[in-house]
Amino acid sequence: MIPAAFEYYRPDDLQGALALLHEHGDEARVVAGGHSLIPMMKLRMAEVPHLIDLQAIDALRGITVDGNRITLGAMVTQEEIIAHEGLATLVPILREAALQIADPQVRAMGTVGGNVANGDPGNDMPGLMQCLGATFHVTGPDAAREIEARDFYEAAYMTAREDDEILTAVSFDAPNGGQSYQKQKRKIGDYATAAAAVILTREGEHCTGASIAMTNLSDVPVWAEAAGEALIGTDCGEDAVIAAINAMQEAIDPTEDNRGPVAFKRHTAGIILARAIARAWSRA
Repeated sequence: MIPAAFEYYRPDDLQGALALLHEHGDEARVVAGGHSLIPMMKLRMAEVPHLIDLQAIDALRGITVDGNRITLGAMVTQEEIIAHEGLATLVPILREAALQIADPQVRAMGTVGGNVANGDPGNDMPGLMQCLGATFHVTGPDAAREIEARDFYEAAYMTAREDDEILTAVSFDAPNGGQSYQKQKRKIGDYATAAAAVILTREGEHCTGASIAMTNLSDVPVWAEAAGEALIGTDCGEDAVIAAINAMQEAIDPTEDNRGPVAFKRHTAGIILARAIARAWSRA
């Protein structure tokens, strides 16, 4: 389909984009890679009279590694994440997740900021950023502020970012230990039926730290804190994994759709989480 008529803007700096947002208010939206908003506009599920393209804003680009602290500009693409050798070494789960997003064409344009900012429960990066304990940096007309990824998502397509704010960057500390992002989907390019991000630290045969997040199993990404706690102090054997899966099941709230009924999604979530735990433990 063809979207409704709209005015197109391409500011070359952040202040210009913020000024346009302020000028046009509720009738304006920003677009990064465009893979979420543009399809909704074509289907007439979103009407945007004023579309503000962030592609020309250089300040939103770039990957910075400062010791153990990593900062991704909002306009960093999935392709850039995959190709960055430093990220592959420090936080391999990020590259592992990015490689499972859609297809090469989408990854060449899709951005980390667009993936996390719009609150789509099917996107891969929000849950991963919760697993990493990331911080989202947003800038509005009056000031910049920071929002923890675990506090950012309120409901499907509803976040703690105000309408006149722009997400500018994502930052986090490179995690220690084993990492794994596992995803089940119907076909290449599809959203996950279920996906799990797992980071585990170990000393000898005992787990000393665990972070687990699930994707597309609720109207928001789910940081399953109790599931991680179920693994701490264990050898991540069968009983511990079952306990983690049971705790995860308490945290998610899947709904039936064209990816399957609720029972199938819960079953798939358990398999994917077990697989992610096993892989992360083997890498720890």
